[in-house]
Amino acid sequence: MLKNQKDFYAGLLFTLVGSAFGWGALGYQVGSSARMGPGYFPLMLGVLLALLGAVMMLRAAMAQPDAAQAIGSWAWKPLAAIIAANLLFGVALGGLPGLKLPALGLIGGIYLLTFVACLAGERFRFKEAALLATALAALSYLAFVLLLKLQFPVWPVFLAGN
Repeated sequence: MLKNQKDFYAGLLFTLVGSAFGWGALGYQVGSSARMGPGYFPLMLGVLLALLGAVMMLRAAMAQPDAAQAIGSWAWKPLAAIIAANLLFGVALGGLPGLKLPALGLIGGIYLLTFVACLAGERFRFKEAALLATALAALSYLAFVLLLKLQFPVWPVFLAGN
């Protein structure tokens, strides 16, 4: 019987994800510490994550029993809201040409992402979501468009005139 289920399963998840990243990184040239290849950083990150997960699993198995650390039921509403928010952001950023759905661009995508993700909480406040979306949109525009000069649609197609 596991004494700390939450930490054990979190460690198991870390170990699986870290192992997958490490394994995937082996498909790239790894190189050495002095001359790193494109697979070096993901490999090291994957190994560290897997080791962290293994330590978490070991500590969870040896911990004192704690009833508060038992795994509860799935939180379906937050899970669905967060997954839907990310999927909608991807669709908003590029549109769906096959369905003739135009791109909403970065700004529209961030607003959509923020409002849908805010539905994951216990309470939804429109004003808070709007302020958060505005701040995220402004910072994303600054970081990705102005500073990094990434090329992707920023505004909805019907506003940009493309």
